[in-house]
Amino acid sequence: MPASKKRDVPARDEASQTGSGTRRPVSEFSREQELRALRDMLLIRRFEEKAGQLYGMGAIGGFCHLYIGQEAIVVGMQMVLKEGDQVITGYRDHGHMLACGMDANGVMAELTGRRGGYSKGKGGSMHMFSLEKHFYGGHGIVGAQVSLGTGLAFANRYRGNDNVCLAYFGDGAANQGQVYESFNMAALWKLPVVYVIENNRYAMGTSVTRSSAQTDFSKRGLSFNIPGEQVDGMDVRAVHEAGSRAVAHCRAGKGPYILEMQTYRYRGHSMSDPAKYRTREEVDKVRNDQDPIEQVRQRLLAMKMTEDDLKAIDAEVRTIVNASAEFAQHDPEPDASELYTDVYR
Repeated sequence: MPASKKRDVPARDEASQTGSGTRRPVSEFSREQELRALRDMLLIRRFEEKAGQLYGMGAIGGFCHLYIGQEAIVVGMQMVLKEGDQVITGYRDHGHMLACGMDANGVMAELTGRRGGYSKGKGGSMHMFSLEKHFYGGHGIVGAQVSLGTGLAFANRYRGNDNVCLAYFGDGAANQGQVYESFNMAALWKLPVVYVIENNRYAMGTSVTRSSAQTDFSKRGLSFNIPGEQVDGMDVRAVHEAGSRAVAHCRAGKGPYILEMQTYRYRGHSMSDPAKYRTREEVDKVRNDQDPIEQVRQRLLAMKMTEDDLKAIDAEVRTIVNASAEFAQHDPEPDASELYTDVYR
């Protein structure tokens, strides 16, 4: 990352600051990095928009939690990982799967309950994984992935490799007891885990100012001597830079690290949430002023790319997503015999 092009990021709710309040500079991306970020974020955005459409049509049942608005976090973090690093998250997980390189057909087919899905159509939106891509779920129990991710980090330490686990969870899950048990163990044993707190401000529908006594989540590890920082989760460059620091800290054997990604989801908690706890004006303001994809688009235009160039990327992504929707609606459902497979006795 070139050190010559840096800027100070305007604070948004103390975004891009460490837990101690120190402002972090953000390095500029190269053209290639911007293009990768744009394509990866567009894939997540268009996929989630299509998933929302299929849910409305009744093709997707059960719960469906969309990642629209938060794309910069997982894309920026994925850019700093190497082969063998692990990712684990909660139930707002489609974006994480796609960023890890999982096939859009397999993810969408799982949403519609088809045999070509990553869990053979039996897990649905919240429960799929890929050993090949080192993605360990997709967990429906609030906070469960934090202790499991800590276990993955313990396995790395036990095996003596330099792999790092990213354990994603939200501001709501940050108040779970098992999170702090995990913090304690990870700090004691200096486990290589980055706890990525995706603070989208509202948990399941309650503002963090009403539910959390300490709203600076980067400080949640202070009593365990875990360093942390707040990051502008709407700027993929800020995510990438903070992620690079955190992952390097873990690889060096210094133990866990906390990144509070300050972000915003454009849709409700799930597709069944009318999100009446916030105003339309608030959502529109974030969309207009801080959209992570639009920020990259504007920077690429400043690099002399044309609108036609960017539309071509979007068209390519839409083709992939439309094909996944076709596959997911016409792939056969699991055979009835699958009721008796993958069951532990």
